[in-house]
Amino acid sequence: MKYAGFWRRFIAFLVDYIVIVIAEMILLLIFEVILQLAGNLDKSSSQTDTAIGMFILIVLIVGNWLYYSLMESSNLQGTLGKVVLNIKVTDYDGKKISFKKATVRYFSKILSTLIIFIGFAMAGWTRYKQALHDIIAGTFVIKS
Repeated sequence: MKYAGFWRRFIAFLVDYIVIVIAEMILLLIFEVILQLAGNLDKSSSQTDTAIGMFILIVLIVGNWLYYSLMESSNLQGTLGKVVLNIKVTDYDGKKISFKKATVRYFSKILSTLIIFIGFAMAGWTRYKQALHDIIAGTFVIKS
């Protein structure tokens, strides 16, 4: 297996980030249009601010988790960014990972982030180019 290094993975992340931001902006626009059509959108209302804030929080948490976990456990074995960069997420045997393993990998990224992103940078120097969340989940990111 040829392992994907830090920079290839980073560029895939940037592609995913753009895709996610665009999708979230579209969803937010749809949500605001629905509120407007329902006659409930009062820009000065704290209830509206709370509803929009909760919606954004739910989309960020649930949407990102589902995007990464469903895509990485699918037959594509990667997000759109990974597909564009010809890399995929595998288990120790080089096979597709389960949704459960993809979920563990996704939420382990919190730890990679909390330690000043060092968990992500580990993909640049570990033997199999694994980030901390890959080590925790038992996954590899390989070139297709």
